[in-house]
Amino acid sequence: METLGFMILGFVVGRVFPARHKEKNERLQLLCTLLLIFSMGVGLGQRDGFFSELLVLGAQSFLFFLLPTIFSAAAVYLLTRYLMGAAFEKKERQGDFGGGEKAQGKDVMVFLALGALLLGIGWGAVPALAAFLGPLTAHTQWLLYLLMFSVGISVGLHRGISAGIRRYHVKILAIPGGIIAGSLAGGILCGLLLHYPVNQALSIAGGLGWYSLAGVSIGNLAGAELGSVAFLSNLMREIGAFFLIPYISRHLNVYTCIAPAAATSEDTTLPMMIRYTDEETVVLSVLNGIICSAAVPVLISVCY
Repeated sequence: METLGFMILGFVVGRVFPARHKEKNERLQLLCTLLLIFSMGVGLGQRDGFFSELLVLGAQSFLFFLLPTIFSAAAVYLLTRYLMGAAFEKKERQGDFGGGEKAQGKDVMVFLALGALLLGIGWGAVPALAAFLGPLTAHTQWLLYLLMFSVGISVGLHRGISAGIRRYHVKILAIPGGIIAGSLAGGILCGLLLHYPVNQALSIAGGLGWYSLAGVSIGNLAGAELGSVAFLSNLMREIGAFFLIPYISRHLNVYTCIAPAAATSEDTTLPMMIRYTDEETVVLSVLNGIICSAAVPVLISVCY
């Protein structure tokens, strides 16, 4: 909830923030995002057995990432198409925000994110280098707070968001509802293909991208191997969201961009939302992340 507080504070500042400094604020967001992705990579490189887990359980984990993500994106697309009406059609027509040369500039972000992740993993795999960055990796929460404050400023600069949210009312629940239903449906299919018990498959898919909680919780319930699959698959979902959001924003609609991010849409993947969608969708993304994050421990315990 602290991240939400910093975003609200940023929103208040954004109401009086000079519009001429908008580009500087966006650069700050880019820097914070890349540093967070790099820090994530360092943590993965330091994780005991990460590379062996990736080799042994990678294919199963990838399937548990892919199918729940596809099913949740399809569910959100269909639900928003039916429930949002004219608002959906407007978002779908907007397609590539900015277009042309601006869109090509945005595409650089995808390669920067991938480069930061790979560099971080390589850096973290070397103990001496990882120790050198100890102060950074130990205080990434403050980096996230700064990012959320900056995102709040961007949202505050946009006028008319409150009216847009009030227009949807309960319909905004279609996004988290579609994500949860689609993820669980994809998990069932994964279980059938990989011959997992249904309860185990549902609990893995119920992680909704929150890899740390899913890995630990399922590991305690079902053992280290299933916990590793839960960790890796939900980690892939968070990382995959960085690369799926740009594609979905162009070929489906901006509401569906929230689907691959799932529980992470309120924090780590939020900068991609604001870069490839609009401020109104960012607010919906935060609300979705809060709901999905609250649902993860419930889904894991109930499904298992």
